[in-house]
Amino acid sequence: MAKPAGRALELEPIDRLEEKLKQLVALVDRLKAEQKDAQAENARLRRELEGVTAKLASGDAAAAELSSLKEERDLIRSRVVEMLGQLETLNL
Repeated sequence: MAKPAGRALELEPIDRLEEKLKQLVALVDRLKAEQKDAQAENARLRRELEGVTAKLASGDAAAAELSSLKEERDLIRSRVVEMLGQLETLNL
């Protein structure tokens, strides 16, 4: 049974709408997948940033300790120089 020509013309806009809806659904699905990937990447980068921040804090602590040790070394050096000077005056 053949469709009347007027009936076929009426279905064309509905067919186009159906195709556009399918494309829209595919686009939404793709965007959801991209959003999920972006959230996973964001979480990975956040963990990496936390690790780098911890290393930086550890590096700052090490730098402070190094500075303290250098000050202590300089103090010991000056005391040793002073003691050597005192020994030289003894003429042993």
